[in-house]
Amino acid sequence: MTILIPSYEPDERLLGLIRSLKENGNPSILVVDDGSGEDYREIFDSARDAGCTVVTHPTNLGKGRALKTGFDYIRRSGHSDGVVCADSDGQHLPKDIMTVADAVREHPRHIVLGSRRFTGKVPARSRFGNTATRMVYSYATGTPIHDTQTGLRGYSPDMLDWLCRIPGDRFEYEMNMLLESKNAGYDLIEVPIDTVYLDENKSSHFRPLADSARIYFPFLKFAASSGLSALLDILLLFLLQAIGMNLFLSVVGARIGSSLFNFAMNRTFVFEGKDKRSAKSMKRSMPRYYALVAIVLLCNYGLLHTFHVSIGIPLLAAKLMTEAILFAFSFWAQKKFVY
Repeated sequence: MTILIPSYEPDERLLGLIRSLKENGNPSILVVDDGSGEDYREIFDSARDAGCTVVTHPTNLGKGRALKTGFDYIRRSGHSDGVVCADSDGQHLPKDIMTVADAVREHPRHIVLGSRRFTGKVPARSRFGNTATRMVYSYATGTPIHDTQTGLRGYSPDMLDWLCRIPGDRFEYEMNMLLESKNAGYDLIEVPIDTVYLDENKSSHFRPLADSARIYFPFLKFAASSGLSALLDILLLFLLQAIGMNLFLSVVGARIGSSLFNFAMNRTFVFEGKDKRSAKSMKRSMPRYYALVAIVLLCNYGLLHTFHVSIGIPLLAAKLMTEAILFAFSFWAQKKFVY
């Protein structure tokens, strides 16, 4: 089992982690220096002296790129029965790292997440960040995960090619990995680990605004596609009503137009990747998509008729209420069943 540690401007805690790991079974350790610079050369030289392989980026490229550099190195070496990724700041205990390694061996084709329970004294930004991301991820995928932001993760060797292809160079890479795991055929499994924060997590290189935007970008793309489609649907509905078409045909016509737009947006913008834009992928996803469209269409008409005709709510307000109710269902179903 190879322990992969991406590291940027580390302190002595990296060397302490390496020593502890060696004492716990002498695993193979690969450290990726993500452009830390000359001031940190001594620490990485000490890591080499301790028996680690150290790969260096000439400049800081981001955690995601450092992980992919490590995965590619391990893949090309061809001498690993799995990989466990751990952070270099001492927040992952050696015993938990080895627990994840054992789980990788026991559960092939599973991504093993070292899941914190956030008990005890946890920095407010860390607690809030994980709670928000956990809720958004669960909402988007329909899969509840307790700790979406954990850096302690384990992978079987057959995943290495896929891990090198996942988009993202910084902290968003790990979220993209979770989002793409199902389509790649990999399940997730969580094993509990200790929650450790040192010095209020001051050693973290996470940038709250920039990196949060990167992490949430996949969800923002979902929302943008759905929002533009909903706007087009409303415009088409009013256009068809204006030319004298009855309510049912107006709803159907508007939904057909907006659904074609939404399907094209999802395939080319939201779900990026050549495999998702292939003819084979279209043959698989389009029937599922339009089965969902049919279900949503019936619900759309039923709700709109209830709000507008039965209750007497103005058409625009009724339409907005209907879309708000169906948005969550459609958002979840597309990710879960269509793509």
